Amino acid sequence: MELHTREWGTGDRVAVLVHGIMSDHRTWRRVGPALADKGYRVIGVDLRGHGASGRGAYSPEIFADDLVDTVPAGVELAIGHSLGGMALALAVERLAPARAVYSDPAWALGAAGVDPAVFVQFRKATRTTITNLNPRWEEADVDVEVATLALWDPDTALGFSGANALDRTPAAPAVPSLVQAADPSHLLSEALKGDLRRRGFEVRTVKGAGHTIHRDDFDAFMGSLDGWI
Repeated sequence: MELHTREWGTGDRVAVLVHGIMSDHRTWRRVGPALADKGYRVIGVDLRGHGASGRGAYSPEIFADDLVDTVPAGVELAIGHSLGGMALALAVERLAPARAVYSDPAWALGAAGVDPAVFVQFRKATRTTITNLNPRWEEADVDVEVATLALWDPDTALGFSGANALDRTPAAPAVPSLVQAADPSHLLSEALKGDLRRRGFEVRTVKGAGHTIHRDDFDAFMGSLDGWI
């Protein structure tokens, strides 16, 4: 499936941004323009079941196939957050970006036994609930979360349960790869971070930042990309 996209900038270098579950390209409202200011043409996708993209069957492999159908291969930079990090890892050999960044990736989310109902229930979250859960977010990010939840297909949460509940942590980086970890990260234990380093990933922890690092501490998120963008 070809996905809906949003672009920022007109630079010669290309960057791809892949959001997490329940979100869409609007989560990158500050990252997209910031990369454009650095000379990138930035492509933000809406994954299947999110934003303005189509609906259908869901699995991590399907999300990855959609990325391959939508964005050009050989871009300079690809960043995937959470579910987007899982999809990017499954597509990265085919997309072959020069550099990949996995921001608090949900590689083992299904294998961890997370109940999809947790996500489905959150679709009804009020603005107050979102604000209380994310006290460091700007008001505009809360606005985006409310809007993206309204468009999100909750059936996407089934895409990593049941037969799809597998650990998809990469055995090794297919391209030079940075893993950003929240602090603390509920997806990346200290043991796993050490293991990822041994596998050849660079791992950087963004001190004090929550799971959606780029919204919790935008400046620290960008700072942690030093040398990668």
